[in-house]
Amino acid sequence: MPKTVSPEVNATEVLDVINDLDLGLADVVQHWLTPVYTSKYGDFFQQIIFDIPLANFILAVAVFLFVLVLRKFFTLVVIIFLQNLTKYTKSYYDDRIISALKQPLRFTFIIVALHLFFLLIFKETQFIKNILNTMVVYTVFWAVLSIVEALREAVYNLIGKFNNELSKEMGNFVLAIVKILIMGVGLGAMLQVWGINVTALVASLGIGGLAFALAAKDTAANLFGSFSLLADKSIRIGEWIKVKGVEGTVENIGMRTTKIRSFQKSLITVPNHIVANNPIENFSRRGIRRIKMHIGLTYGITSDQISQIIKDIKHMLQDHKGISQEDSLMVNFDSFGESTLNIFIYTFTNTANWAIYLEIREDIHLKIMKIVEGNNASFAFPSQSIYIEQSPTANNSCI
Repeated sequence: MPKTVSPEVNATEVLDVINDLDLGLADVVQHWLTPVYTSKYGDFFQQIIFDIPLANFILAVAVFLFVLVLRKFFTLVVIIFLQNLTKYTKSYYDDRIISALKQPLRFTFIIVALHLFFLLIFKETQFIKNILNTMVVYTVFWAVLSIVEALREAVYNLIGKFNNELSKEMGNFVLAIVKILIMGVGLGAMLQVWGINVTALVASLGIGGLAFALAAKDTAANLFGSFSLLADKSIRIGEWIKVKGVEGTVENIGMRTTKIRSFQKSLITVPNHIVANNPIENFSRRGIRRIKMHIGLTYGITSDQISQIIKDIKHMLQDHKGISQEDSLMVNFDSFGESTLNIFIYTFTNTANWAIYLEIREDIHLKIMKIVEGNNASFAFPSQSIYIEQSPTANNSCI
């Protein structure tokens, strides 16, 4: 009976893809060197430089440069040709994908060139193969991550069908998770290239699980903070907020931090658990902006004048297109100041836009000035009047 051989099961299988990249070109090129070594110049080309035959070294350099020329040709001709083809399609995602794959594909030519170079100089050891295999795996997952980034708008549109208000925030969160998973798989593949048992490595992490959990408690708090922010819809990208003394425009809500662009144009990164666990003042959601002011008139005007000025200002605000008529509108004689008769004005604009608000407030200021001038009154400014009274004794002594 034939003897049955049971193959040994190796849980750690080394990932090797680099040997398939030369497509047999190295053997063909090496075959071309036979006439060179047997020619009358064979003694010259058989000289050893760094333990490498001279002919092999020259040819290895030539092949390396040739592959780089092919890389340039591929970039200028093939990529541009494909990008021109995408102009005839209705979708713009294909153009983004081709543009995203441009750099990974160009890097693939460098890997092939290095592989052929080391083969032709007989220096491709197992260590070199592992390095080249790692570069191949890195390039593959680089390309995958580039495609994911190119499809960012597609993810926004897909999530927008379920929740249009949080399409960007949820989209960024989903993309971050997908990228982390891809990078995790890529890291595992690169470890497998070096013969590291990824399964055993992951299992060994359980020994330090408690220490890891304690070290990562802030990260976990930030992660749950991001869930809370997205679920509560308390902030969105592009909104003007103030939290924990930080004021500015939200640029990004990540898995760990929220990035806020201050009005001084500096970028402030705030951990999500701080944003989620503190009061958030969201200026972008108020819809209106308040105008609150005091104007001071001189004591020289009469009560009829001040009554008419109050009446005219109130009518002006009620007829103004930029003033919200559904909210509080108050114009009242407020107090007797040390040098002014104070009128209190309290109202709201019908917009929260900062630039438009400033234009409305400026227009109101100018119209108030015209109303005061039209009633023959004037604005007061801080002043003091000094009255000097002479006594009768002083007057008699001067006679």
